[in-house]
Amino acid sequence: MVEIASRPARPGHLARPTRPGALSADPVTLPPVAVPPPHVTPHVAPHVVPFTRTRICAEARQAVADVLESGWVTSGQQVIEFESELAAYVGADHGIAVSSCTAAIELALRALELPAGSKVLMSTVTFCGAAAAIRHAGHVPVLADVDPVTAMPSCDTVAAAAAGCGGVDALVVVHLTGLPTDVRALADAAGVDLAHVVEDAAHALGTVVGDEPVGSISRATCFSFYATKNLAIGEGGMVTTDDPELAGRIRQARLHGMSADAWRRYLPGGGWRYDVAVDGLKANMTDVQAAVGRAQLRRFDVDQGRRAAVAARYDEGLSGIPGLRRPPRPLAGRHAWHLYTVRVEPAYGMGRDELIDALRARGVMTSVHFIPLHHLTWFRDHCIVPAEGLPGADRVFDRILSLPMDAVITDAEVDQVCAALAESARRGGAR
Repeated sequence: MVEIASRPARPGHLARPTRPGALSADPVTLPPVAVPPPHVTPHVAPHVVPFTRTRICAEARQAVADVLESGWVTSGQQVIEFESELAAYVGADHGIAVSSCTAAIELALRALELPAGSKVLMSTVTFCGAAAAIRHAGHVPVLADVDPVTAMPSCDTVAAAAAGCGGVDALVVVHLTGLPTDVRALADAAGVDLAHVVEDAAHALGTVVGDEPVGSISRATCFSFYATKNLAIGEGGMVTTDDPELAGRIRQARLHGMSADAWRRYLPGGGWRYDVAVDGLKANMTDVQAAVGRAQLRRFDVDQGRRAAVAARYDEGLSGIPGLRRPPRPLAGRHAWHLYTVRVEPAYGMGRDELIDALRARGVMTSVHFIPLHHLTWFRDHCIVPAEGLPGADRVFDRILSLPMDAVITDAEVDQVCAALAESARRGGAR
């Protein structure tokens, strides 16, 4: 027998097998083990505070299961009940559930039966969907500048916008972030009858103007149930009104203009025939959505209480940070606290966009509400913009920053956000 000698493997190497039971003299290199020096602390990623989270309560999940089991999932009895319950909550006589707040604004404006091409005054600092709704209803948006404190139109800016275009025919009033605005005063400033006012209350379920709940003031109020909203379904909207004829027109137009929807046609005694007498949309709400909404509405006051507590904790935690202005609070009425939006002033030491990056590095997610409409290409070309521009909105836009806000954020997370803002101010050299 011939004996074959092999080299011992070098430290850090293993012999590579060449066949079962055999060892190779060729070494295999193992990756080195990374050992940090004793003076280096391993990096620990910060806890991430999301900008917002959607919580669907257990009762809503069970309600959806019940609807799915029922065999009827589109517009039906759940929608009818949700309309009644939400209208009662805001103190209105009628509620009409639709697919979104954008659809609600369009349908409400259509139902006003204004002449085609009417001029509708609105804020330039709002979501683009509101202006799109005006255009889709066949009218022309007139953009108003905003107050530097509220980021919403004031009586002065509304009057100036109306005068600058020779008068307006209707008004869309927004309660930005959930902060109440004086609907009647703005209508007077615009020279518009309250019957031609539609409220964009996407942020304002739970807002109170003086002693009047939003939803019971103007001819039509439009709410949103988008995933981030205070009453979250995922998608959906509703119009509330005290006008039965307006409610009837919106109800018919939301489903192709048909005189009777499927639920009513298939009820006992119903018939299969229907008519289409108006130009309508496909903008109805389903029973699945309505079941979620009804359950979420039953715990809405609890969630609103939590939002108010979060806002108060932010107020306390952010006091004393130079150059960081906390959001205004209403002198009368109630804020819904859909958003908690601060202003990053020059004295903070860094700009708003730089701060967004700094907060993200510390695990804090933020957003901006909103890009002014006259900064957006399509709307700049299809809205009436004052010749002198909208300087108040331009100044506000560069500074606004929305912090994490929802009904499930913890006190520890709020404190983390406040600490990150304070630390960023120190690093930015706030002065």
